[in-house]
Amino acid sequence: METKLYNKEGMETGNIDMSEKVFGLPQNLDLIHQIRVSMLANQRKPVAHSKTRAEVSGTGKKPWRQKGTGRARHGSKRSPIWVGGGVAHGPRNDKNYSKKINAQMLKRALNTLLSSKFKSGQIKVVEDFSLSDAKTKSFKELSNKIAGGDARSMLFVLPFRNENILKASRNLEVSVNSVLGLSFLDVLKAKKIVFTKSAVEALNK
Repeated sequence: METKLYNKEGMETGNIDMSEKVFGLPQNLDLIHQIRVSMLANQRKPVAHSKTRAEVSGTGKKPWRQKGTGRARHGSKRSPIWVGGGVAHGPRNDKNYSKKINAQMLKRALNTLLSSKFKSGQIKVVEDFSLSDAKTKSFKELSNKIAGGDARSMLFVLPFRNENILKASRNLEVSVNSVLGLSFLDVLKAKKIVFTKSAVEALNK
């Protein structure tokens, strides 16, 4: 399978082969959803924290005797039903929300997602995407030419980590990944993905 190849000016220059194993897989929404939920759970950092009856300050003395007062029996002022008492079943910051992600499942989900983006025309391949400096203005001009308009919400995939591009793109609403560091969530969020020719060749291998 092939797709069009473009230069830095956004002009078509030829075609490039795309691997069927990466860009030609059938849709699998259940797998994509499962990986998305797991990755978001792994990023979750619980902050809310309530104290149990064992942790709140206060005496452990029985408020009044068991019988003969006409009132309900109580054993502690730290009980959850008392004002100032502990909280029953409240949020805890030591709770572990992480989920295990199988490496093969993650790889399959990423390839399935790339295939879906490719079929919907959201993937574009350029010959090269390099900058001589780390200026945001230079990156913005180049990315807008390649995108053919506003480059916001785009993901740029490079063969290797490029410090100039990373620095130049920090203040813009875009994402930059290398092939080895390709993020599933970044691919999922991106409205359009731009691969360099060498990045596609690395993925094909």
